[in-house]
Amino acid sequence: MWYILIGILCLIAGLALGFFIARRYMMTYLKKNPPINEQMLQMMMAQMGMKPSQKKINQMMNAMGKQQEKEVKTKKKK
Repeated sequence: MWYILIGILCLIAGLALGFFIARRYMMTYLKKNPPINEQMLQMMMAQMGMKPSQKKINQMMNAMGKQQEKEVKTKKKK
């Protein structure tokens, strides 16, 4: 009976630990490799009928970077 209880507890601990390790890995991966880059942003703006200038693209990339940093800070406070 103790073997079953220990096995279940180890399974639960392994699942929890695996979840947090995977979550941290994905957050660092997305921070290093953001899902939207300048080329994608330029294509999206062109599809919306805008003629994107490099200045406008840089402003939007900076705004998205600041928003992402703000979200990370608010998550750390919780």
